[in-house]
Amino acid sequence: MTTTTIDDANAVLASQPFSVLVGARIARYGPDGVTLEVPLRAELLQQFGFAHGGVLSYTADNALTFAAGLALGPSIVTTGFTIDYLRPAKGELLRAEAKAVNASKRQALCRCDIYVVSDSGEAKLCAAAQGSARLIELK
Repeated sequence: MTTTTIDDANAVLASQPFSVLVGARIARYGPDGVTLEVPLRAELLQQFGFAHGGVLSYTADNALTFAAGLALGPSIVTTGFTIDYLRPAKGELLRAEAKAVNASKRQALCRCDIYVVSDSGEAKLCAAAQGSARLIELK
């Protein structure tokens, strides 16, 4: 499947059991990048009521990979990423905004900012990530 529309991108998420488990959805998908959102609920929090670091990492990983897919096409895998946690994420929603900053024929480098959004709509930067993905051959 060629991932060319937001509906295609959300269909890819729907085919990933873990993405379904966390409730991820693509809110924006286009030439300027991708926005992936994860509604925060009790099961995704750690003992102090903040989003678990693993949920933030998942959000960064998938947003970075979808951004790379915009540059390379859909047959890709993440080759690595780093994440910096900037503040505890306490709110209603995680919003990851990612875009490719450099791409060759086979590999893309992407950046991602993750915001936590309060019930009043205020967004605060809580993490930043950078990662790369490369084309794979599906047999």
